[in-house]
Amino acid sequence: MAALPPMLWASSLVLLLWAGVCSAVCVEVPSETEAVQGTDMKLLCISCMKREEVTASTVVEWYYRPEGGKDELIYEHRKTNQEFPTRFSGRIQWNGSKDMQDVSITVVNVTLNDSGIYTCNITREFEFEIHRPLFTSSRLIHLTVVEEAGEDFTSVISEIMMYILLVFLTLWLLIEMVYCYRKVSKAEEAAQENATDYLAIPSENKENCAVPVEE
Repeated sequence: MAALPPMLWASSLVLLLWAGVCSAVCVEVPSETEAVQGTDMKLLCISCMKREEVTASTVVEWYYRPEGGKDELIYEHRKTNQEFPTRFSGRIQWNGSKDMQDVSITVVNVTLNDSGIYTCNITREFEFEIHRPLFTSSRLIHLTVVEEAGEDFTSVISEIMMYILLVFLTLWLLIEMVYCYRKVSKAEEAAQENATDYLAIPSENKENCAVPVEE
């Protein structure tokens, strides 16, 4: 699976921590679109519901369409999980949540032939007292499987910006140190000059320099 850029990873971590504190929060995060051959790839599909819509029966269907081909049903969740005899047989795992807002699946040991378009179809029947409305939604994931993980461009830019900032802060710190050193040196030189001038004054003039005290 392609590595997330540092900034995106940090923001995602903050978002997950915040969502963990507020358990009622549901965030529809898009799925990643690049996988590395031989790894496990989670196809993320999230469909949030409002609080008053939590009571509902949900049917999830996952389709796969190769380049230039047709959609074929590869997985279905209808109270129970059902995997269909396709190229993915034995390689699909349910990765959804109990409240059926996260209806993701994981493709185990992806191959180059797994590249294509994955469609997540969600059908909900809400159980209200007066009526039972149906709601449908779809998510498309354009997956590309590569032989080796490549360096993400955004990650490279982030690292370059981090090093530039580090160099800038180092230079700024050096400049501040030189400025403070010169300021202290000038203050010491001024103090030494004042002391030298005072010592050069004759003793009788030093007595005259005393400030008279009024009684």
